[in-house]
Amino acid sequence: MDGKGADIKEFLEFVYSFYKSMNEHKVQLVYEGEITHQITKAFTSLTETNMQLDEESHSAQKKVFHVMVECLQNLGKHADSMDSSESVKDGRGVFILCKNDEEYSITTGNVLIKSKVPIIMEVLEKVNDLDKDGLKQLYKHQIKEGRLSNKGGAGLGFIDIAKKTGNKLHYNFITIDDEFSFFILTSTITRNNI
Repeated sequence: MDGKGADIKEFLEFVYSFYKSMNEHKVQLVYEGEITHQITKAFTSLTETNMQLDEESHSAQKKVFHVMVECLQNLGKHADSMDSSESVKDGRGVFILCKNDEEYSITTGNVLIKSKVPIIMEVLEKVNDLDKDGLKQLYKHQIKEGRLSNKGGAGLGFIDIAKKTGNKLHYNFITIDDEFSFFILTSTITRNNI
């Protein structure tokens, strides 16, 4: 077998390994690329169809859609690009929707300029420290007085997701290099407590 055949075989083995991993983690939808309004519409439509086939409760559907849209909008607005060329747009990332017997989980991942990490981490830690009433108060405060970036924000999306799900936000920042990190956020929506 020549070098190209070995590369193809290796890739096909990767595809099978990826398939097995997706099944083990109950992945329903996975996407990597630019996040646009059309992508958001397609994902919510596909998820709605799947949830109706599974006879998921209306309440669960509303929460999943709400969190999906918020996560996708955050990704589309706030993801940075490592490529400095004019043709590469920000707003690229990975989106993963998983479902098991107890919950749905929505995970996003994107490149982020490292200088933003402390600010985002501070907001996430604050959100995770608050109960339902505290989140309501923080949301009101941020709407009135929150510092907005040039892309919007003030952490309202994180607060809104935590309020809607009633669950803590799980996150990690993985260093890529001196300038960039990879930001991963997972939100969970409990199915049996809805």
